[in-house]
Amino acid sequence: MSLELSTFAGRLDERLCTDDYADIDASANGLQVGPSEGTVEHVAFAVDGAVETFERAAAADADALVVHHGLSWGGFDRVTGRTYDRLEPLFEHDLALYVSHLPLDGHQELGNAAGVADVLGLEDREPFGELGPEHIGQRGIAPDTYAPDELAERLESELETDDRSVRLLEFGPDEIEDVAVITGSGVDWLDEAVEAGADALVTGEGKQQVYHEAREAGIHVALAGHYATETFGVRALQDLVEEWGLETTFLESPTGL
Repeated sequence: MSLELSTFAGRLDERLCTDDYADIDASANGLQVGPSEGTVEHVAFAVDGAVETFERAAAADADALVVHHGLSWGGFDRVTGRTYDRLEPLFEHDLALYVSHLPLDGHQELGNAAGVADVLGLEDREPFGELGPEHIGQRGIAPDTYAPDELAERLESELETDDRSVRLLEFGPDEIEDVAVITGSGVDWLDEAVEAGADALVTGEGKQQVYHEAREAGIHVALAGHYATETFGVRALQDLVEEWGLETTFLESPTGL
């Protein structure tokens, strides 16, 4: 089974509503690197686009690599130095690069936040994390409330944390029922979580000020790791692409961050 590269990228763009995020995402989502013509039989998937994942995808004889974090954030001024070094393996191995950043964070079925919500068993879900006209997260209700330590343990046991502990800023209620999720770096949406009545915000990494903001607002914040909270989307896309009849490979490359 094979697909034209343009057809492959077009299917992903349509499924992920890529165009809806064009004006709010610094990432150049969609096909970032690739020929105008080409076919795809084998697709690799990874969280990060980097020399390591490019070389591993090429070694697996993949025709395309799908990642969450790509190379172009506002375009390239010059293709020199580190930018040249990172692009070179793609050209050398004729490897196409498809990227989905915020569209893959906010997709309510295939997205990263949806994956974390699945892990926590959240019900009655709704979009969360407003960014312009779109959302980049998800919020829901735990049918059986979590104690704070139970929430952290659940995340540690189910996420690819690279054996690192989930950091919990424990400032909320004794029982956690209403949970907001924004993966990666999502603490800027703490106020929205508070206004929505959430007991906890689950995200990847924090900033210094979130400690005091969470304490003053009386809400828990779980910092489960940027990489660990953002494996779900690319894995969901891998399942989707396998349904299309293409061969796939997932490249694990945890950063511990």
